[in-house]
Amino acid sequence: MKKSPIPTLLSIILVCALTACAAKEAPSGTRFAADKSATGTTAGVTKQTSPANSEPRTLTYLNKTYTVKAPTDKIVIAGAMESMEDALVLGVQPIGAITTGGKFPELFKPITSSSQSVGEKMQPNMEAILKLKPDVILGSTKFPAEASEKLAKLGPMIPVSHIATNWEDNLRLIGELTGKQAQAEQILKKYKEDVSSAKTQIGEKWKGKKIVTVRIRTGSLFIYPADVFLNPTIYGELGFAVPEEVKAAKAQQNISLEQFSAMNPDAVFLQFSEDENMEQLNALKDLQKNPIWLSTNAAKNNKIFVNVVDPLAQGGASWSKINFLKAAVEKLSN
Repeated sequence: MKKSPIPTLLSIILVCALTACAAKEAPSGTRFAADKSATGTTAGVTKQTSPANSEPRTLTYLNKTYTVKAPTDKIVIAGAMESMEDALVLGVQPIGAITTGGKFPELFKPITSSSQSVGEKMQPNMEAILKLKPDVILGSTKFPAEASEKLAKLGPMIPVSHIATNWEDNLRLIGELTGKQAQAEQILKKYKEDVSSAKTQIGEKWKGKKIVTVRIRTGSLFIYPADVFLNPTIYGELGFAVPEEVKAAKAQQNISLEQFSAMNPDAVFLQFSEDENMEQLNALKDLQKNPIWLSTNAAKNNKIFVNVVDPLAQGGASWSKINFLKAAVEKLSN
């Protein structure tokens, strides 16, 4: 005698109904955690971001509190070249970043292969930033209030300090935003160890000597205060004496060749970028042939070092400091 299919059919319907109900009542977090096929490495499938990682949270930067989604890879660097250097050091690829002369500088090539341009330095493109829908926008303390206010309307915006002495806080900020806090701390620890080693290696040799950093911009020679540009490394960390002319500088300050000659430095670190001297491209060559320039101790002893780090480097940011310290030790050891 044939068995009736009805009980079996009813059982199947009941199981299906219970399964559907369970799926409907399961919280979304549980569903993401259990559905490994949706978040795995299957080719052609975009990896999902854990909901826990997308929750807004507060972080403190330079005594101010900001609410952002972190960790995140949806970062736009809209003005601070310091942030570009920090991203480079930590291997962070921003979804949007500033360009120089319409392109990303070669220095930042490792982190900008998939980045979209969001305008030039100090000239952010608001429409381009809005299209990217960033979780956080990194501006600059150099921005006027009006520009910062406009950026803040596009998403959470943090004005990143351009002051060289805040470089550790800047690096930690990128680390916290991207979940790379441990890596940032390792870099800072290594830098301090390298400074200590450098002081032992070159400190006595250059004790009492005058070391100066200068920059050619728009064809003119500039010096900087002791806490600006490359100077914090030379004077603050390596401990070399601050020349009176540097002490007197309140900001980037033009200095004549005659004034520079009167300083008579024993070593000079000179930075020159064609991008900053478009109308005086021969400024460096002309300077190197000038008799007044050649009369200094640094020139006579072949201790003028040109572009020991990329000329577009900020000087007081992480990539600049790490690489300048290495170069300074190398040059001053010979």
